[in-house]
Amino acid sequence: MIQQQTILNVTDNSGAKTVKCIKILNGFKRRFAILGDTVIVSVKRLRSKARLTSKIKKGEVRKAVIIRTKNKTVMKDGTTTRFQSNAVSLINKQGKPIASRIMGPIPKILKKRKKIKFVTLSSGFI
Repeated sequence: MIQQQTILNVTDNSGAKTVKCIKILNGFKRRFAILGDTVIVSVKRLRSKARLTSKIKKGEVRKAVIIRTKNKTVMKDGTTTRFQSNAVSLINKQGKPIASRIMGPIPKILKKRKKIKFVTLSSGFI
């Protein structure tokens, strides 16, 4: 579960390294966000190699989709998934990913939540 002020890792090649959650979308007074939800984030750190050529600048406010969470997620068949870190992927105003690659696996829940573009950019499923 992701709340406001949570520091998140960026798991794509957009140029950002860490971001901070500012607001959780899709609900009035919503406190937590889960896998596949959209949040508004502020860029805190950039990757060292991509500082000069990046489309992303430090301090920018962007939208992001939650890709991985530390919290345990239970599927309908009883299996659970848990990741080691909280991670997001940055998106533009139309909801399409800024990056061309997503590092690491993503959960199968994103496929059911109509995030097909993220599924095609990732390396594998869990």
